[in-house]
Amino acid sequence: MFDIRPLTPTIGAEVHGLDLRRDLDESCHVALADALHEHQVLFFRDQRITAHRQRDVAAGFGTLQHFPFGEPAAPDLPEVMVLATGGEGPKISNADIWHSDATFLARPPLGTMLRAVSLPPSGGDTLWADMESAYLSLSAPMRAMLDGLTAEHDFAKSRSHRGGDKDALPPVVHPVVRTHPVTGRRCLYLNRIFTTRILELKERENELLLPFLFDQATRPEHQVRFTWRSGDIALWDNRSTQHYATYDYQGPRVMHRIVIEGDEPR
Repeated sequence: MFDIRPLTPTIGAEVHGLDLRRDLDESCHVALADALHEHQVLFFRDQRITAHRQRDVAAGFGTLQHFPFGEPAAPDLPEVMVLATGGEGPKISNADIWHSDATFLARPPLGTMLRAVSLPPSGGDTLWADMESAYLSLSAPMRAMLDGLTAEHDFAKSRSHRGGDKDALPPVVHPVVRTHPVTGRRCLYLNRIFTTRILELKERENELLLPFLFDQATRPEHQVRFTWRSGDIALWDNRSTQHYATYDYQGPRVMHRIVIEGDEPR
């Protein structure tokens, strides 16, 4: 029904031969979900769809989340968040720091669907990193030490989220290494934006170990890089990846993001 073309040996694949303007049956969604679990990030080129259609496609992968930060694309589209960056004024987003979305939630997103609405003439690539490969590339003694540890995640650490309600979103604790609920694969589950400390370690130990683990995502062998064109869509598994939005462009960049509800990391 469509063709999957991997972009690297471990992460990222383009989906060819699929027009998202057309209704997708259950078997198609199952096949796409299988491809997502295998490749972790799927790219759909040149999809000329509306925000309403994007919502309907994303809903085939799970319950959609009303994200607590950002503005909706329309009053009847609370699930579709507008990401508008660039243009005049200072940069305020911290999307150009490696992270997984919303790990400050008790049940962080399963995944995210992002659609390019309006792009600058050049720049603005997004990179994704495979946290399974990042985990497996560690030595066996290091993996053994990390297994069973837990870390605190706090939205207040992020300068982009400090306007939120701290009482409604207290810090949460997740495993340092989580098990993917579908594939059973083990993945590093820390990120520089939201992870504050590993609970079982002393302060000095955190100061030394956390930067090293954060930097695992920056190794090129774990990554795929995507250059956007208008109408392109990326769908990624937030449980096993981190991503980084390159802020190297002049002029406005508008994206529509949809977040799919996830489960409690274990």
